[in-house]
Parts: sequence; C-alpha cells; structure tokens
Amino acid sequence: MSSENKEEIINEHDDNQAVETQAEEQEAQGETDHQESEADELKRYKEELEKEKDKFLRLFADFENYKRRTGKERIEMFKTAGQEVMQAMLPVLDDFDRAMVEIEKAKDKNLKKGVDLISNKLRETLKAKGLKQMEVKAGDVFDAEIHEAITQIPAPKDDLKGKVVDVVEKGYQLGDKIIRYPKVVVGQ
Repeated sequence: MSSENKEEIINEHDDNQAVETQAEEQEAQGETDHQESEADELKRYKEELEKEKDKFLRLFADFENYKRRTGKERIEMFKTAGQEVMQAMLPVLDDFDRAMVEIEKAKDKNLKKGVDLISNKLRETLKAKGLKQMEVKAGDVFDAEIHEAITQIPAPKDDLKGKVVDVVEKGYQLGDKIIRYPKVVVGQ
C-alpha cells in the first residue's frame, strides 16, 4: 500500500471519527434539549395541576359553606314557620284573659270552668308549638331590649324609679325569638 493510500485511509478514518463525534455531540445536545423541554413541560403540568387542585378545594369549601348556611336557614325557618299564625293567635289569648276577668265578676262557676278549659287547651297547644309567655311583673327593672315602654309615669314609690310599674300587654316568645314585646308602664 502506498503512503498516499495510507494517508487517505487515515484521513477518511479521521473524517469518519469527526463526523461520528459531531453526530454524537448533536445527539447528546438533542437529548439534553429534549430532557430540558420535558422538564419544562412537566413543571408546567404540575403548576396547572396545582391550580386545578386549588380551584377544586375552593369550590368544595364554597359548597360546604352553602350546605351549612342553607341547613341553618331551614332549621330557623322550621322554628319560626308558625310565627305568623302564632302572632295572629295572640289577640285571642288576650281576649281569653279579659274574658276570665269578667267571668270572675259574674261568679258563674260553670261558665268560668268551661272558658278556663278552652283557654288552657289553646295555651297548651301553642306552648307545645314553641310559644312561651314572657314573665314580666311590676317591680322588674325596665330593659329596652325586652320591654316596650308605652308611657312613663311618676313612680308611686321611690323604689319603682326606672322599673316596670304596670304590664299593659303580655309579651310572647317563639323559641328564642321575641314575637311580641311586653308593653309596660315605667316609673320615673
């Protein structure tokens, strides 16, 4: 073999090695770029997943709050569902009280007994539905939160200043809610 041929073979070999090395470098660079793009893509998917998770958790919390709020509203509605009916019945209770005072004056025992039975039955039925009479009597301290002052008069005694002198109309509660405030006269 001639030296030129040897040189040519060596040059070809070197050229092939250079091409192979270059191809390997490009392949390695391509893999690195591919790995970087996959890492970026993975990072982007993770961020999107976190956003969706956050959105889901907020939506779930909103729904739980909605359920809790509507549950409370339903319970409150059931507690006071009969409020209008109860308020309509309060004048009837007042009429029974006035009737009992007048029947006492008439001294008719049978009439008193009959009206008393009807009155008690009505009161017990309303009580079973949650209606309670507010206990207010003369001498109680006046409280604007639970009493309705219809007038003020000079206190008949010094110890009645700022206190209830007389109860003009009884007050009633339905559950914990006052549906009619007791009307009172206050001493000054």
